[in-house]
Amino acid sequence: MRLSLEEAIGLFVQQNLDLLIAKYGIESSQGEQLTARLFPNPMASLGVVSSPVQGRTLGNSGQISPQIQQLFELAGKRGYRIESAEFGLHSAEAGFEDAVRQLRFAVKDAYYRTQLARRRLVLAEENRDRFSRILEVNTIRFKKGYIAEVDLIRIRLQLIDFQTQVIQAIQESESARSDLRQLLRLSPVIPVELTTELEYQRVDPDIVKLRTLASDHRPDVRAKRSTLSQREAELRLAKAYRIPDVTVGAGYAVQGSHGPDNSNQMAFSLGVPLPLFNRNQGKIVQAEASMQAAGADLSKTLNQVENQVEVAYRNLLESRRLVEAFLGGVLDDARSTFTIAERAYDRGGVTLIDLLDAARTSRMIQQNYIEALFNYQRNVIQLESAVGTDITS
Repeated sequence: MRLSLEEAIGLFVQQNLDLLIAKYGIESSQGEQLTARLFPNPMASLGVVSSPVQGRTLGNSGQISPQIQQLFELAGKRGYRIESAEFGLHSAEAGFEDAVRQLRFAVKDAYYRTQLARRRLVLAEENRDRFSRILEVNTIRFKKGYIAEVDLIRIRLQLIDFQTQVIQAIQESESARSDLRQLLRLSPVIPVELTTELEYQRVDPDIVKLRTLASDHRPDVRAKRSTLSQREAELRLAKAYRIPDVTVGAGYAVQGSHGPDNSNQMAFSLGVPLPLFNRNQGKIVQAEASMQAAGADLSKTLNQVENQVEVAYRNLLESRRLVEAFLGGVLDDARSTFTIAERAYDRGGVTLIDLLDAARTSRMIQQNYIEALFNYQRNVIQLESAVGTDITS
């Protein structure tokens, strides 16, 4: 399976189980919204009265009185419930988007960690193969008596060091690839080839614009704002319950032949609770506390977002400066130094110690560059995660 970074993210959005779980939260909120729009069901009742006197039956002296009652909510209670449910749905939708934001970072990080391990592996294999050739040449030179045995041993030890690095890079690559497969729900038997390279692309973010984007549009901030609005609607609903609802009923009574003069009667009823003791004081206090907690949570999240954006921005600038320092000539110098030292050693111009030192320096510089490149790319996606949107497109 060949996957670019965007293809990996697309597959992740389709198949990741954590996102599927987050989607169920949206469906649950949609159910709450549907429930909030429903009217109370009417109540149907049937009353039967009969006389215990002998000779009197239900048919000649009893009474049957069916009745229908309907509760009518006053003070806009239904509207407040609908408003609260709508904000709850907005919060769930924003929460899903925030899950996507955080897990997209995990996918990108695993993708580039895999590419980092592959670059380390390529570097280690190049050094191993290069020293394999050096060992072959110097084995012949040792047999002819041109070099001492201790020099041949040093070359062998350096080759073992590069072989160890190859094994470590393979293990790191498999571990990073396994993390990526788990995020994408791919079987471990499926070979995966990643096509988006770990390469340097300069990014010049506008920090002022990014701060505004983060505070206005980041999903977790929008979720907290919706939650605060929902708590405000719930407070209005709690206060509305201070006003009692009314129950209106209508019925019709049918009596037997020995009943009162009016054998058929109609009835109307109106029921209103008297708010003498319970005026929903406790629920109002709870709703006020919940609203204040939601406001504090929003302020806390905004402060965290501001700091995350600032730290990610500063880290990006520093890592960019380091990568550009490598690309300014240091990387080429490290590669050429090893080549020059190798040629000089073949001609007898430098000692084996000089060659080994040049090899280690070249490897260290190239490996440090790969690490710096990965850290730069990671800081880019960290800033994107902090802002809540791509900054490279």
